[in-house]
Amino acid sequence: MTSPQQHRATSAPPPGCPAHQGTDALPLMGPRFQNNDRARLYREIYEQHGPIAPVVLPGDVPCWLVLGYRELHQITSDPVLFSRDSQLWNRWPEIPADWPLLPMVGKQPSILYTVGERHRRRASLVSDALAAVDPFELRSHSERFADRLIDELCGRGSGDLISEYAKVLPALVLAQLYGFSDEAGAQLVPSINALVDGGPGALAGRDTVKSAMSTLLASRRVAPAAGVASRMLYHDYARDFSFEELLEDMVVNIVAGHQPTADWIGNSLRLMLTDDRFAASLSGGRHSVAEAMNEVLWEDTPTQNIAGRWTTRDTQLAGRHIAAGDLLMLSFAAANGDPQVRPDRGSFTGGNSAFLSFGHGEHRCPYPAQDIAEGIARTGIEVLLDRLPDVELAVSPQALVWRPSPFLRGLASLPVRFTPTPKSTAGGSR
Repeated sequence: MTSPQQHRATSAPPPGCPAHQGTDALPLMGPRFQNNDRARLYREIYEQHGPIAPVVLPGDVPCWLVLGYRELHQITSDPVLFSRDSQLWNRWPEIPADWPLLPMVGKQPSILYTVGERHRRRASLVSDALAAVDPFELRSHSERFADRLIDELCGRGSGDLISEYAKVLPALVLAQLYGFSDEAGAQLVPSINALVDGGPGALAGRDTVKSAMSTLLASRRVAPAAGVASRMLYHDYARDFSFEELLEDMVVNIVAGHQPTADWIGNSLRLMLTDDRFAASLSGGRHSVAEAMNEVLWEDTPTQNIAGRWTTRDTQLAGRHIAAGDLLMLSFAAANGDPQVRPDRGSFTGGNSAFLSFGHGEHRCPYPAQDIAEGIARTGIEVLLDRLPDVELAVSPQALVWRPSPFLRGLASLPVRFTPTPKSTAGGSR
């Protein structure tokens, strides 16, 4: 079998035929990507193709999957050559109007596809608005909503920690931070989840979320108040952007903040309930909670593969010829397990935070957003372990099922049982 080093030095097929027309191009959304052992799949692709592999998206649309840590770092460090501007894509003439991945790569007015100085100003606006979130306020809201959700199931002695907890808590907290009332935030949760699940209710969910965000922004224009929405509206850079652009960024931030955080909670709880190394977490070991959350970002990072980057000119990368306008799908999950960086996948990562789970470069997840996600996830896990100290899986670990998405990594459900307990009297203060 050809080694990754040989792949790095080997020339690829000529432009217009980047190995996608052959039989070795893997369908990115095929059945193999629904395999529970995703890490093994990435290793196999790396062994066969090296750090950059030809894959096809639905409709036999070709793109490149970047699996190498160094290559991903290089791409995200060079926004001029590897642009976030999806209008550069050389495949647009072949893409039908109903292509299912249009929401991921379509020409949108959001921060995700803005480039250059305009992106830097837009990113500063968003980052500053999020950075002003008080960590004590964040902790208080997270505890209060966590207690409320646990109160709804603690008397039963069983529950699903995905649908009843992990997929609800981040949305409630983020809605509160943006400026929604408790009631309005709770009403948004089903729509946010419908949007990110990508099912039949996704478009209706997006319409509901966007309408609620628009109403909130309009009201804050008239009467500023505490919250991220007001801080975005009245930022020094806000005058550079239209109401629609600010609205798009509000929607992007709450959706992108919710789902990865929900999966971070769920994936960490799964690890604590199935891996003996984290047994101390179940008896109040705070250090073990942090280690488990860090381990998840290496092994089961919620954001697995994202689209992506588009080359602004022909270039060579890891021995591959990448044509101008080619789409590069960035695999944070594969890069975290790159054998050039982590030759021993069985070793414990400890406090190593060199993972690429939040991206890198100009378009990485803003540091304040990362801190908010970590605050919500860690508080949610700690409160649950405080309230349900003998929680355990209600099924075998082998029976747990991951959602069949190549882009995100999260459980479909996490059934547990525990000794029934009374409702909380903590009132969100610990």
